[in-house]
Amino acid sequence: MSWTARLAELGVELPEVAAPVASYVPAARTGQLVFTSGQLPFVKGSLAATGKVGGDISPEEAKAHARTCALNALAAVDALVGLDKVVRVVKLVGFVASADGFTGQPAVINGASDLLAEVFGEAGRHARAAVGVAELPLGAPVEVELIVEIGE
Repeated sequence: MSWTARLAELGVELPEVAAPVASYVPAARTGQLVFTSGQLPFVKGSLAATGKVGGDISPEEAKAHARTCALNALAAVDALVGLDKVVRVVKLVGFVASADGFTGQPAVINGASDLLAEVFGEAGRHARAAVGVAELPLGAPVEVELIVEIGE
C-alpha cells in the first residue's frame, strides 16, 4: 500500500503547504534525505493557537497541535518529492514553548510521533528530540521538523 493510500484509509488529508514566514523553503533535499523546515500548527493559513504549554495551552491541546505540525511537514515532503517516495522517517525534532516548570515535552511531541507511526508503521519509527523552549515563532506552542529518507 502507498503512503498516500494509507492516509486516505486513515481519513487524513494533507493540508496545503504552509507558506514560509521568513526566508527559507518548506523542505530541501540532499541525496536521499529530505529535511523539512520547522512547521508550526497552521490550519488553512492561520496559526491554530498561541501560548505556552503548561500555561495557556494544555498538554493535550499541544499534543494535537504537534500532530498538525507533523501533517504540515508531510505536506512539505509531498510537495517536494511525493509522499510515496518516503522509505522511512529518520528523525523528528519537536520544540515546545513551555511555561515555567513544564517538563512534559516528550508527551506533547508524541502527537507528531504517533501520527508518523499511524501512517508509516515500522518505517515511521524514528530518532527524536523533544525540546522545551522559551518562545517559538509567532507565539506558536509547538514546532516540528522532520528528516525522511526517500527512494527513487
